[in-house]
Amino acid sequence: MISIGHPIPDVVSEAYLPDGRIEPISLAQYRGKWLVLFYWPLDFTFVCPTEIRAYSDLSHDFDVSGAVLLGASVDSAHAHRAWVRHGLGTVKFPMLGDVSRALSQGFGVLAESGVAVRATFIINPEGRVMSVAANDLNVGRSARETLRLLHALQSGELTACEWQPGQAFVAAA
Repeated sequence: MISIGHPIPDVVSEAYLPDGRIEPISLAQYRGKWLVLFYWPLDFTFVCPTEIRAYSDLSHDFDVSGAVLLGASVDSAHAHRAWVRHGLGTVKFPMLGDVSRALSQGFGVLAESGVAVRATFIINPEGRVMSVAANDLNVGRSARETLRLLHALQSGELTACEWQPGQAFVAAA
């Protein structure tokens, strides 16, 4: 898995966009912005929609925080569109298709089974990984915790366990 401080791979993937279009997206086009990229294993599954809906519900908060939110799985952008239209419902961020597995391999999240593990990356405006979190396939993650981590990283300060925006920072001795 890609490590803290490493640059992200410049991969181009087809994406299903919130307005219904499918078009290529390059991770390089987000240089200069904070980026939150999260992977789910497969479309049309059980835990994945709970996470995708949670991230979609907080998409405005990520946007207000100056971060671009992207989701990805090894399914195609066309499969993402079918899932949105036939069960998942509206999603407010681009969903990257990774049928070639180039994106998953570039981030080191491809499981032996051929799907991506549940992984979340927070990437700074210089294109370097600042946070990595990964779970086994059966355990969902917290979109709110990802947002909290983004705010902590953006602060550039020392933040305590359970720190929330607006709270005091840890003073260096």
